[in-house]
Amino acid sequence: MMLTGKKVVVVGGSSGIGLSTAELAKAEGAEVVIASRNADRLNAAAAKLGVTAIPADVTSDESVAGLFRTCGPVDHVVVTAAQLKTGPFKTVAMEDVRGTLEGKLWGAWRVARSADIRPGGSLTLVSGYLSIRPRPNSAIIAVANGALESLTRALALELAPVRVNCVSPGIIDTPIRAAMPEAARLDMLAKTAASLPVGRVGEGEDIARQIFAFMTIGFATGSIVYLDGGGLVT
Repeated sequence: MMLTGKKVVVVGGSSGIGLSTAELAKAEGAEVVIASRNADRLNAAAAKLGVTAIPADVTSDESVAGLFRTCGPVDHVVVTAAQLKTGPFKTVAMEDVRGTLEGKLWGAWRVARSADIRPGGSLTLVSGYLSIRPRPNSAIIAVANGALESLTRALALELAPVRVNCVSPGIIDTPIRAAMPEAARLDMLAKTAASLPVGRVGEGEDIARQIFAFMTIGFATGSIVYLDGGGLVT
């Protein structure tokens, strides 16, 4: 098990990609802490995996600082937390625009500043391929993703010898899409799968395995990996 003796914190670890990452890290021998702002979902996930749960809100400076005061020094930190709202550029509410940046970009910024990561450890951020392949009604998410990728490169220099990387997923079937009507969600996923060379949409485990690679490959820093089933080449 490649993470035996390592402490891993997954911010956003109660569902989706974060939960898959926590599960894999635990299976690889790590001591795992998961954090999110939904205490009920967080505690249920922690009980299922047998890991530690610490409630934290990435939009709060003090909450994030408190999380890492409680954790102490750690080996690997993963940030999957995001609170995404979007809409047509001309009409999307500025409150939603600010909220999306607050949760996805500034949340990752807060984590990076507060985490005490041991030398040679890693910080992995999660962006999304809208950063380089935007679509209508998603400008603010594209901006947040692009900013995270730029932040990754900058922090790889500023935080060295801590390694900083970013994984950029394409369409992943996670609970973040649960707000869609079920028929519309299934139709969207089926059409996306048919358009991709791999013939399917992604799953949380696909992204978790790349995050695990970033934790364990000591030569990786400042890297951005796009995992989109071939979406960028179609």
